[in-house]
Amino acid sequence: MKKEGLSFEEALAGAWTDESNVIEVPLPPRTLALSGVAVVGAGIVVLGQIFFLGARAPQYSARAAVNMSAHKEIPAPRGVIVDRFGKVLAENEPSFLLALDTGKFLTDPDTELRVLHAAEQILKLSPDSVWQRIREADLGARSGTVVLSEGIGRDELRALKALSEPAFSFEEGFKRKYPQGPALSTVVGYTGLVNARDLKNDPALGYHATVGRAGLEAQYDSRLRGTPGSVIHVRDARGMPRTEPETTPPSFGEILETTIDSEFQDYFYSRLTEGLRALQRTTGVGIAMNPQNGEILALFSVPSADNNVFSSSGNPEEKRELLRSPLEPLFNRAIGGAYNPGSTIKPLVAVAALSEGVISPDRRVFSPGYLDIPNPYRPQEPTRYLDWRFQGSVDLSAAIAQSSNVYFYLVGGGSPNNSPDVAYYPENAGIRGLGVERLRTWWKEFLLGVPSGIDLPGEAEGFLPDPRERERASGNPWLLGDTYNVSIGQGDLLVTPIQLLSYVNAIANKGFLLEPFIRARGQEPVVRKDLSELRAEFLEVEHGMREAVTSPRGTAGTLLNLPFPVYAKTGSAQVRNNTEENAFFVGYASAREGDPPSIAILVLVENSREGSLNALPIARDALNWYYEHRLK
Repeated sequence: MKKEGLSFEEALAGAWTDESNVIEVPLPPRTLALSGVAVVGAGIVVLGQIFFLGARAPQYSARAAVNMSAHKEIPAPRGVIVDRFGKVLAENEPSFLLALDTGKFLTDPDTELRVLHAAEQILKLSPDSVWQRIREADLGARSGTVVLSEGIGRDELRALKALSEPAFSFEEGFKRKYPQGPALSTVVGYTGLVNARDLKNDPALGYHATVGRAGLEAQYDSRLRGTPGSVIHVRDARGMPRTEPETTPPSFGEILETTIDSEFQDYFYSRLTEGLRALQRTTGVGIAMNPQNGEILALFSVPSADNNVFSSSGNPEEKRELLRSPLEPLFNRAIGGAYNPGSTIKPLVAVAALSEGVISPDRRVFSPGYLDIPNPYRPQEPTRYLDWRFQGSVDLSAAIAQSSNVYFYLVGGGSPNNSPDVAYYPENAGIRGLGVERLRTWWKEFLLGVPSGIDLPGEAEGFLPDPRERERASGNPWLLGDTYNVSIGQGDLLVTPIQLLSYVNAIANKGFLLEPFIRARGQEPVVRKDLSELRAEFLEVEHGMREAVTSPRGTAGTLLNLPFPVYAKTGSAQVRNNTEENAFFVGYASAREGDPPSIAILVLVENSREGSLNALPIARDALNWYYEHRLK
């Protein structure tokens, strides 16, 4: 029975005692256990939080420091690139870049519309281009900021600032300037804004960094880039400065001194471009080297592009057109293109044949303008391998000078059995020939099929024919005719222009395959292969290359009127199922008779009209310019 004035404790006790007469009772075991668990759990939570806060203390301190300071990066100017005489090939120009706060852009539809409209109206950046830049940068969590455009002009800057768009910010910096334009663009290269791949490879890069994308700019990016500086403003809780700003100045990138003779390259490039235009052709290559040390004096590919397009805000469509053009103006054909060398491979085959004892310098071969070999399936229709003209009786020098195909068919593949030609021209009998395996050995000896080591990105390897591999891949066996074809630089043999000129350099310097280089390094030449034991063979071959100029029947007779000695080999290679023909010239020159060669040169005209004849005038004029301005 309840009493008046019953207290809370009494009521509680009554509930526990279930109306029994016992005033105090022990707590049930289950209740005690639950209470204990609750107390212990609460203790663990409290201790864990204390530990967590202690462990995170440095981070919270750092956040507090950040809240008290403002950090601004100072861009580092890239190093200047200069030619061998100090002429500037790449430099910096003060500029502004436009950055976009992706946090504001991606979370506010109104901001998105304003930004896309401004980018399209002022910068000519389509909405797709803006989104592509955000995707490419992929910086999201890293900084929340992407650079939409670098190198914006003052009029664009004024118009953008007038918008007072909170998602935009502007920074002073530098843009790259290439004073020489397309003539030097192949070798110098260009730069571009940092993207996600760059950041993965180098986490130290900032979101607004510029990196090399091609040529020397890419090859020596880490040297050219420099180190950004910074300014830190420390403020109190009210935003007032607490100390003087802490400034760390940027360090400039290195000055890159090169071996390029930009004045010569500008002339050489213009002359090849002019020659291509006259032929109504569009693609070609020019290279010049010092054969005594491997210095690159000139290197370019046509067509090329004005790389200043990539260093300014410009029209994005113009950049896309360059990237998508079927003529590939950004492709460095001089080191990345793989071509049949045509007859320019014949001096190497001659060196191999002399060294192997396949033929002597005086052994003569008769070329009626073709070589027939028996056809086992149609005996009345022999397979005919053509010379490019009637040659008559030729020895080694004449074969090189006149570029006799029949001579090199026999030297490379040997005399065919049961051939009516061999029976009719007995001087053609009994030549064993090198055979494809020995040819492969000698190509490797001259380091064909492997990169030359030039200090530019994108070098190709070329391709050396492999009979067994071809049979495995296609089921077609290697035949004598295949050996004939590769012996004159046709068929499956592919080399890059830089490989081709490098092997010719070894003839010019009488024994050393040198590593070609562009960065002036002030050291001894890098010898990739010592071939000095072949000096006698090189001298014999050189005699034939000189005779190509001096002989009335030589293929380079138009060079005879030059006031200095030139050693030459011309070549043409049929491509695209013999529907087109590439024209080559390789050679070297000395200032005077008896002097060591000072320059080696290569000219390639793709899809030429009259074979090697189209490359000759260009080579002649380039060599003459170099003599008049550098050697005379």
